Amino acid sequence: MKLINISVIVTGGASGLGAATARLLAAAGAKVAICDKNIKGAKNLASEINGLAIDCDVADEDSARSAFARVNEVHGIARVLINCAGIPSSGRIVGKHGPMALADFEKTIRINLIGSFNMMRLAATEMITLNTLEEDERGVIISTASIAAYEGQIGQAAYAASKGGIVSLTLPAAREFAQFGIRVNAIAPGLFLTPLLEALPGDTIQKLSDAIPFPKRLGSPQDFALLVKHIIENPYLNGEVIRLDGALRMLPK
Repeated sequence: MKLINISVIVTGGASGLGAATARLLAAAGAKVAICDKNIKGAKNLASEINGLAIDCDVADEDSARSAFARVNEVHGIARVLINCAGIPSSGRIVGKHGPMALADFEKTIRINLIGSFNMMRLAATEMITLNTLEEDERGVIISTASIAAYEGQIGQAAYAASKGGIVSLTLPAAREFAQFGIRVNAIAPGLFLTPLLEALPGDTIQKLSDAIPFPKRLGSPQDFALLVKHIIENPYLNGEVIRLDGALRMLPK
């Protein structure tokens, strides 16, 4: 799919992976809507890329529907959805003070998995109504998983479960939407230099980098954005979860 004048939604687009993706797709000619709870950051980036900022809780049905209505009004129905909204979480299933709070597990699943599903189902509902483009394509949906879905470490049970759900969701969604010309893929990043890791001491970042086979550095948000752009533009990529991790395989802890 060519990106020029295409309406795109990037959730979690105010920072990190989402922000880099929004910048790159806008530079390629797309009309980008940034959906994020961090509305200040979303507005700053929207001003930079001539995009649209929307305050959106991806896991809330009314908030998400309002976001889509606003995108439709300003940019037209989105042909591309990039699900980057999510939260990190850590904690043992049973720790020193007893079992993990069920509310903590529910929150991680709600935002990371249910939020991605919510946006996917609403985006696909609208994409189905669009005219087809080259190769009978109507839309592209890309979600963000994690290598923790495959090698979740001790303390990552909730996070790994939420990202594992995205991995498992990708193929059945791609199969279901194939009849409508909508492709569904996911990216499973490894260790990336997002705001969360940027806050770590320099020697800690170096140790993390040393564990990566090649290249020996943390992934940059630009690396993620480049893969998003390629997936959109390559019509034969469908139903795939692509690891983006420098060949890293995480140890138990």
